[in-house]
Amino acid sequence: MQTIQDIQNFEGKYPKQLWYLFFSEMWERFCFYGMRGMLTFFMVDQLLMKEDVANLQYGATQAFVYAFTFVGGLFADKILGYRKSLFWGGIMMIIGSIILAIDPKQFFFLGIAFTVIGTGFFKPNISTMVGTLYKADDSRRDAGFSLFYSGINIGALLGGYVCIDIGKNYSWSIAFGLAGIVMIISLVTFMFTQKNMATIGLSPLLHLQDSKRKSYEYATYIGTLLAIPLIMTMVSSPDYTNYFMYTIGPITLLYLAYEMRNFSLQENKKLIAALIFILFSIFFWAFFEQSGGSLSLFAANNLENDFLGINLEPNGVNNAANSLFVIIFAPLLGLIWVWLNVRKVEPNTVVKFGLGFLFLALAFYTFYSTRFFANIDGLTSLEVFTLAYFIITFGELCLSPIGLSIMTKLSPEKLQGMMMGMWFLASAYGQYVAGILGAGMSITNENATKSEKLIAYTDGYQQLALYALIAGVVLIVISPLVRKLMQDVK
Repeated sequence: MQTIQDIQNFEGKYPKQLWYLFFSEMWERFCFYGMRGMLTFFMVDQLLMKEDVANLQYGATQAFVYAFTFVGGLFADKILGYRKSLFWGGIMMIIGSIILAIDPKQFFFLGIAFTVIGTGFFKPNISTMVGTLYKADDSRRDAGFSLFYSGINIGALLGGYVCIDIGKNYSWSIAFGLAGIVMIISLVTFMFTQKNMATIGLSPLLHLQDSKRKSYEYATYIGTLLAIPLIMTMVSSPDYTNYFMYTIGPITLLYLAYEMRNFSLQENKKLIAALIFILFSIFFWAFFEQSGGSLSLFAANNLENDFLGINLEPNGVNNAANSLFVIIFAPLLGLIWVWLNVRKVEPNTVVKFGLGFLFLALAFYTFYSTRFFANIDGLTSLEVFTLAYFIITFGELCLSPIGLSIMTKLSPEKLQGMMMGMWFLASAYGQYVAGILGAGMSITNENATKSEKLIAYTDGYQQLALYALIAGVVLIVISPLVRKLMQDVK
């Protein structure tokens, strides 16, 4: 029988199990980004929300999605294991998509509640399983996460463009239903994966009697379902989101401090370094995730549908351009890092994070510059808008795939699921802040012209560019201190 050691001693660049997880994650991300790309526009166009309210609602919904990745990671570490958590999450996402497909207007928040919890159980645990395919000191780990990240973006590219296009031009029910169909494909793929995973991702309670272990598992499943009405209520009201976000972060930090008592000083220094990465990632995602909120409405209101003579859906471009550029340029950037490493001039992880913010700043200055290409009706260049996404892609590639990898490197084995959850919890705070920032840019006057909306949003993007620039400089300045905390981790 194959063991974890057999898997980790693979020859070549990638373990074969990575490809199974790649395809499972690709289809799950189709579902997730397809849903994400529809949310803000659907709320304005179909639920008739004002733009500032829709921005806040988007931020609240996405915040809960990522906040529950922490909960999902915790239950995986303590009770279910990664495999059952992932499968349970996928089932919940499928149910959510079916509910939305039946009647997206009437059952919107009920369907979203299922999706929120489902993503929380699925997302952090498949990423953690990728990390377990490698030994702690295996230099091929970053390459594995980069390939895995490409799978994420292929799914995001397809789902991001196809779902919004079907929803706007054909049927919202079909669009939401399609997200559920691809999630079924993801779970079927994972079912065929399990036989090649040795003991990776099994329940941590296998030492208990079957009856006792199953009672814990069933309690988790039942508790999840009982939480649906509560999640539905909280997601449907941004006020509840405020209370939740004010409490979940401090509670998480207190729990981490409690767990840190069980580890050595050297391990705790690495955890502090991980927390610094997590803190800065909050700011990064707060800016980056305008893509699902304010930039979605900006695309609907202020973009022409012509790209170099080709007629394209502006919202589809907004949802898919970044993913397309990641697929194309992630391998190229990886080769650049290798080339620099051979010459011993590759920037360290902290500096790469800082560079991510500098690219982010340049991208938002480019979003700002779209105002200079607008016509008298307030419609501006889809090409310049896409150029901004080209730039923002390099910012993301300097931060996100490296972030997934560094969480597994800096975390003690017993806390890997939790720390991966905290990484995604940081995304929750980023999404939450993104909604607030987007609402602040929007014009509450329903009779505002497209030109007035253009000015309001681009003014906001100029401010975000400045904040991103400051954050990038600060990170680069403190990089020697963070490197000391990381010790032998590179």
